[in-house]
Amino acid sequence: MKKTSALILVFCAATLFQGCNRNNETTNGVAQKELRLAFVGSSSDDYWSIVRLGCDGAVRQLGDVDLDFRTPTARTAAAQQEILSELVARGVDGIAISPIDAENQTDFLNSIAGKVLLVCADSDAEKSKRVCYIGTDNVAAGTQLADLLKAALPQGGKIILLVGYPSAQNARERIEGITNGLAGSSIRIIDTLADDTKSTLALKNAQDALAKYPDLAGMVGLYSYDGPAILTAVRGAGKAGQVKIVCFDADSDTLAGIAAGDIYGTIVQKPFSIGRETIFRMGEYLRGDKTQLAGGKIFITTHAVTRDNVAAYQASLKALLRPGE
Repeated sequence: MKKTSALILVFCAATLFQGCNRNNETTNGVAQKELRLAFVGSSSDDYWSIVRLGCDGAVRQLGDVDLDFRTPTARTAAAQQEILSELVARGVDGIAISPIDAENQTDFLNSIAGKVLLVCADSDAEKSKRVCYIGTDNVAAGTQLADLLKAALPQGGKIILLVGYPSAQNARERIEGITNGLAGSSIRIIDTLADDTKSTLALKNAQDALAKYPDLAGMVGLYSYDGPAILTAVRGAGKAGQVKIVCFDADSDTLAGIAAGDIYGTIVQKPFSIGRETIFRMGEYLRGDKTQLAGGKIFITTHAVTRDNVAAYQASLKALLRPGE
């Protein structure tokens, strides 16, 4: 388990970029072209606010970069594609995107990749012509979550998974990691319920599962909003603490649920690092350093938050998102 100091260091990295400007206005006395980069997230929650802080840090470090950071008003592939079309029309040099439904966005992403540098961040579209994926190793993160499950359910039992799109690459990889991590244990996945990234449907799925499986031992939320939806359903059914909850990401309600003891733990990503690495590497790549995106995948590590370290983690998030409070 990470120590308090380690958790704080993860987020204090942001401050390193406050004064880390590099003069890129000239190269060997020749004026350098301003780069126009864009980052398209998948929603407007706090996770993407932290990603944006990382992107801004990279912009300051690179110099001469204009960044257009967007999140769709609706969490749909169509809304993302509308943004991408507008960005290409504006003449951006490179776009990073976290695809909402990569399976069905591949052809469209390929059309974008033929016009500008395209990178996937946070969530991949491996079958597309994107140059690189930068983000979580979701198989490894799923394995970490399996470890939390085994700690929460030492006697084993039946569990269900809640997810936005089971076909999305990040979801498939997380499920793969969970399944691999649970191999040989007495914990059994009996159902996987999709909610099309709608929190209201996630809540209904959780409520229905609790009614359908009275002997359910645990529930897993694979997307950020799934944890709070499961928490609401479990509390409503009077089974808080009885049905163990393990999830992904650092939604504020998830963290509060961990502090209260009603959620066992969550696997959190490093959104600041994802934003910083993505924009910095794209900028350097476009300026000639092709090694920055070599290999096609760049992984950012994840870690577990439980009741033992949630207070330190919450304090770190508050300092990053609301400095001075």
